[in-house]
Amino acid sequence: MAREIVLDTETTGFDPKQGHRLVEIACVELEDFLPTGRHFHCYIDPERDMPPEAEKVHGLSASFLKGKPKFGEAVVSAAFLEFIADAPLIAHNAGFDRAFINWELEKVGLVALPEPRWIDTLFLAQQRFPGMHNSLDALCKRFNISLAEREKHGALIDTKLLAGVYLELKGGRERKLELTPQVLRNAVGMAKAATAYGARPRPLEPRSTEAERALHADFVRANLKDKALWLKMGLDEA
Repeated sequence: MAREIVLDTETTGFDPKQGHRLVEIACVELEDFLPTGRHFHCYIDPERDMPPEAEKVHGLSASFLKGKPKFGEAVVSAAFLEFIADAPLIAHNAGFDRAFINWELEKVGLVALPEPRWIDTLFLAQQRFPGMHNSLDALCKRFNISLAEREKHGALIDTKLLAGVYLELKGGRERKLELTPQVLRNAVGMAKAATAYGARPRPLEPRSTEAERALHADFVRANLKDKALWLKMGLDEA
């Protein structure tokens, strides 16, 4: 099965080189373009203040994050790397998330995640809808994906929304109808069940009674006479 990871982050700002840090990471696992139900999620102590403009976006305050695990702790960095393994990483405006994650990884002596691993849904959307608004919100509305559960930009809810958007960008809900190994196994099982009752008899048993067929033959002879196809084909007694 093709395993992919949809990913989103929240931060204290726009640029890690200016001292901004990760405060939340969320990942959702996909197999064959469908969510498996497995996910990774954690809040991170950024070890700094939270700018008011960033807090307005995601609602995470410095007081809430204080005491949460730091990125270098195993429950964050090691658990994150174990969850994603070697799967491709899907993110919206992937360069932003990649820059922060790689900065944090390198800061604690871990290897950065190379660019070829990343799939940018913003780029996919721009290719499909050139010149249109292609934010996550805009794409959810375009694909009729409900935003009802979303009050602020949280990494976990945004990741789940992005998984739905990615499915649509890669071909839509028809993906569920593709002949995956499980679908093929189900089809074979159904075919075996259909033939379990034995071969179909040929010719089939008539569903009309002899009396009904006799009445029909009388009607044909009396009303259609020599124009009746039944008589020409020798079926007047059928």
